[in-house]
Amino acid sequence: MILVTGGAGFLGSNLVAALERRGAGDIVVCDRLGCDDKWRNIARRELAGVVPPEGIREFLHGRDGARVEAVVHMGAISSTTERDADLFVRDNIALSLALWDWCTERRVRFLYASSAATYGDGSAGFDDAMTPEALARLRPLNAYGWSKHAVDRRIARLVARGEPAPPQWAGLKFFNAYGPNEYHKGDMASLISRLYPQVAAGAPARLFKSYRPDYPDGGQQRDFVWVDDCVAVMLWLLDRPDVTGLFNVGSGAARSWLDLAHAVFAAIGRTPAIEFIDMPESLRPKYQYFTEAPIDRLRAAGFDRPMTPLEDGVAAYVRGYLAAEDPYR
Repeated sequence: MILVTGGAGFLGSNLVAALERRGAGDIVVCDRLGCDDKWRNIARRELAGVVPPEGIREFLHGRDGARVEAVVHMGAISSTTERDADLFVRDNIALSLALWDWCTERRVRFLYASSAATYGDGSAGFDDAMTPEALARLRPLNAYGWSKHAVDRRIARLVARGEPAPPQWAGLKFFNAYGPNEYHKGDMASLISRLYPQVAAGAPARLFKSYRPDYPDGGQQRDFVWVDDCVAVMLWLLDRPDVTGLFNVGSGAARSWLDLAHAVFAAIGRTPAIEFIDMPESLRPKYQYFTEAPIDRLRAAGFDRPMTPLEDGVAAYVRGYLAAEDPYR
């Protein structure tokens, strides 16, 4: 049995779909579904169970917990604009470390989602070194990034001390992932999913102006990574229980918001039309102008699958899902 927390969310539901396709056996999802259409992310799956987060401890310490072979912990509050830090402590830090302890005690493999948000404005670089000293140099810009960073730092300290750990563990610093099943995320969904309805309706794409002279309007850059590449990394780790560590998960190449918008227009078959709008003043001090995922450690560990170019991933997303009658995977 594999337990996927956040299994009805974006990354989690895509992983669950891939596990089902490969015949992974019983899959249990731990998540909150709420009152929107998030349930559609797992509507096609055959699941052994759906457990609410408040029931996860009872599940793990009950009869079914003995059957769990791996925990893939994707569940978290992922909003970068959430202001209630206590929610991050409860859902992102305390639960992650409790799962680490349970997997250590029960000798169960543990993969967990970290985030590129741990790198803050990028001034300290994007090196995924898993040492207390390297991690101490990072300065996340929001409570979400801090919560992910706090977990990375705690695990790094435990490992550095030689404390007991799960038989396999891996932290994954996901960069700007995009793809199907992100629709419930609202403003936190990728710009591709938000641009598509505008562009398909004939409207221009609207991008933020730049407030730094070294970046033109729309020239701010991100490492955009197709969700299938993220899933491929997780499956690869599940196939290689000897691989442990903290890894960046991105395309390895920074691209601009203009590149992304042009890719959406190309996927639809329209000539690009771009308008630049003011960035909210509250966002400007915390805005990242550049992210890029060095994936040397992932490659050195043996992951050799090519990452999907932005134009190919956007075309697959737009034509295969966003333009489809049923956009869910």
